[in-house]
Amino acid sequence: MNQTGKSILLVDDDQDIRELLQTYLSRSGFRVRTVPDGTNFREALAGDPADLVILDVMLPDEDGFSLCSWVRGHQKLAQMPIIMLTASSDETDRIIGLELGADDYLAKPFSPRELLARIKALLRRVNFAQERTGDVLAFDEWRLDMVSHRLFHRDGEEVLLSGADFVLLKLFLDHPQQILDRDTIANATRGREVMPLERIVDMAVSRLRQRLGDTGKCPRLIRTVRGSGYLLAAQVAPHHDALG
Repeated sequence: MNQTGKSILLVDDDQDIRELLQTYLSRSGFRVRTVPDGTNFREALAGDPADLVILDVMLPDEDGFSLCSWVRGHQKLAQMPIIMLTASSDETDRIIGLELGADDYLAKPFSPRELLARIKALLRRVNFAQERTGDVLAFDEWRLDMVSHRLFHRDGEEVLLSGADFVLLKLFLDHPQQILDRDTIANATRGREVMPLERIVDMAVSRLRQRLGDTGKCPRLIRTVRGSGYLLAAQVAPHHDALG
């Protein structure tokens, strides 16, 4: 995938980090904007959305968690990839960020080279997800527009998907009624540069189940196959009616 010219918005209150990463990522062909806080972050996205966001957890006005949640609840921005940064070594921060819909997570200090690898993996994943496999797919009570990434219930209600949600759902729809192990899910949804954590895969599936209302004690749509992985227990077929 040609990543030249892809835009990145970096939010960090540390000026040295902003300058370092702007220089490094610009040399790799990205268009990089930097802002120091949440207020400027919102204003920057309102004026010009980015292809990817790097979001620090600790900011002077509001934390990165609330900004991540805001992005995921914003229809025009919901699928924008987010990498979160934190100076905390506490795993709790990582779990909260991923539960809120962050696509990846880096603890400070980190090498710019590692961050670049994560960025490239995420952008490749987005490119993969945008490959057309039919305009609209219908499954169970749902319809998914594969071009616009819009998910609709049969009653007409739209459910916002993050980029990570869409990639995972697309993976299941590409392999209906087949068991997908955690390695398969991790490789497709998180990129091969990042060694996936089993817990992160389980959290991603849990988040997708919430989007689909499949949250009972024994989920019926995305089933857990003990010791093996997960399975989409639904027929998938093209749907020819327009959505929206």
